[in-house]
Amino acid sequence: MTEFNDDFDISDISLNKKSELPFIWLLPIIAVLVSGWLIYKSFSEKGVVVTIDFPTAEGLEVDKTKIKYLDVEVGKVTAISINSDMKTIVVTAQMNASATHYLNENSLFWVVRPQVGLGGISGLGTLISGAYIEVKPGNGESARHFTGLSLPPPLKANAEGTQYILETNNLGSMRTGTPINFHGITVGQVLTHELSAAADAIRLTIFINKPYDQFIRKNTRFWIDSGIDLSAGADGFKVRTGPLISLLSGGIAFRASADDGVESIQQENTIYPLFDTYEASTEITYNNTLHYVMYFNGSVRGLAEGAPVQLRGYPVGKVLSISLELDDKTADIRIPVVVEIQPERIKNVNPADANIPPQEMVNQLIEKGLRAQLQTGSLLTGQLLVDLDFHVKSKINLSSKRSFYPEFPTTVSSLDQFTHSANIIMDKIAKLPLEDLTQEINKTLQGLQGTTHAATDTLTVAKGTLGSADKTLNTAQKALSNFETGATTHYQLEQLLQELTQAAGSVKQLTDYLAQHPESVVRGKTEEEAK
Repeated sequence: MTEFNDDFDISDISLNKKSELPFIWLLPIIAVLVSGWLIYKSFSEKGVVVTIDFPTAEGLEVDKTKIKYLDVEVGKVTAISINSDMKTIVVTAQMNASATHYLNENSLFWVVRPQVGLGGISGLGTLISGAYIEVKPGNGESARHFTGLSLPPPLKANAEGTQYILETNNLGSMRTGTPINFHGITVGQVLTHELSAAADAIRLTIFINKPYDQFIRKNTRFWIDSGIDLSAGADGFKVRTGPLISLLSGGIAFRASADDGVESIQQENTIYPLFDTYEASTEITYNNTLHYVMYFNGSVRGLAEGAPVQLRGYPVGKVLSISLELDDKTADIRIPVVVEIQPERIKNVNPADANIPPQEMVNQLIEKGLRAQLQTGSLLTGQLLVDLDFHVKSKINLSSKRSFYPEFPTTVSSLDQFTHSANIIMDKIAKLPLEDLTQEINKTLQGLQGTTHAATDTLTVAKGTLGSADKTLNTAQKALSNFETGATTHYQLEQLLQELTQAAGSVKQLTDYLAQHPESVVRGKTEEEAK
């Protein structure tokens, strides 16, 4: 039997309990922590939700269509629905957090699809991967709703260069994307075009890529490059060719002036005039010009505005305008030709008086005989030009009518003089009795024909006579052989034969000459033949 100690106290008994957490609870805690981190990462990487209006949903799919910037995915389409206006669709897209800072009010969105144009083929990669939405960051305040573009913008997102403005009155075939060429190299394009505020010109916003924008300087000239430029003027035909793309869709070209240094490079949005042709862009603008009016007596057909005014073949101005005036009182018709003379083209050598005005110098030249006349610039085109030269014998005949510009004296052109002389000759020919002369000529021809027949008969008779003479000589020679040598009869017969022989030779020469020159029967021998 076990004995209990009465002195034992139950409070002295202590239990040994484990305070550590069991290992089995460690895995759920780790799972919760990982899930929380994934949830946090998902929410931290997820950006804002944006909506984009497009005219059509062609090629777009929910949860498949990507939103890209520089070929990097920055979002995805999550929903597509029709707008309340029932004309457009709205695309809802979840953007990445990295794209949040460039979702501003001027950001651009457009759908990238395969496109074929004169500038080339783009978007071929979408044939396999499908269409996607491209975004181009913009400036401005933060925005969450955008209107998508129906066409891609002309510039890439990372394009570097400078914008300029061209002013023209002729838009022609130019449009957004029209190429701009520099020495045949495409260095830029047209971005937009709009009417100026005063509605007197069309303004084209162009973009020149780096490093070619350094050639846009103070005196740079732009002109419309149509591919083939055929012009006809007083100098004949001129043909200029450009790139093939300009021939198909038009284009713009420019050239830099050799007088401009690097310091004359222009700033962004500088305004330049756009010339219609290359020839117009090469014209030098002169500030000090003189305007005169000229009156020509003859026809001005072939003279056009812009025709050159030349001084002994050197250009010193151009024709500004040609009009027609009728005097109601006198019924006189005048054709005033207003010209512009550019004295700066003439270099002064040994100036007698440096302060003499250009107009006074022109007046002195007029007093010395300087006159204006029309000349043919090209026989191919028939274009006329105004030629200035000295005609000392020509008097100054000015019109009695007053004009806004001072009158420049003119003289009859060489073409008018030739026409006048030709008319005089034709009038004299018209006064000749041509019918009577024709009848006399016919009679003379008939007489010549009769004479020719007579000469032919004479030749035939002469040939017969010559044959008879030969027979007579033979007979005489036989008869002469019957006489004795030294007899008187023999001597006389021998002399007769010699004379007959000479006569036969003369007849033969005559017949031979008439055979070669039958007309001598009528006119006789010439002086050279007689010698």
